[in-house]
Amino acid sequence: MQITTTDAVESALDSVSFLLFKHSLRCGVSDRAFAEYEAFLTEHEMESAWIDVVADRALSKLVAEKTGVEHKSPQALLIRRGKVTWHASHFEITGEALATAIEA
Repeated sequence: MQITTTDAVESALDSVSFLLFKHSLRCGVSDRAFAEYEAFLTEHEMESAWIDVVADRALSKLVAEKTGVEHKSPQALLIRRGKVTWHASHFEITGEALATAIEA
């Protein structure tokens, strides 16, 4: 699911457990990381959504402001009880890294 509103960002950041992905549709590295993210979600059931950082730059910046995690793209953030407990960017985003973060 794609996040396209401020309310959806607020809801994601307030979740008990949520995986948020920041994605650039113009970047090959982001395409690779997004494929890892999507493959991970086919094997793991959890709330998740993504933000198009080009089309919705303001939402991406809002996430950085609210979480204190510097914006990068691609970027994955694991949110638990309203706090970022893990994040990774670029080539650090793999199915294995996502699984390890979720299990921790």
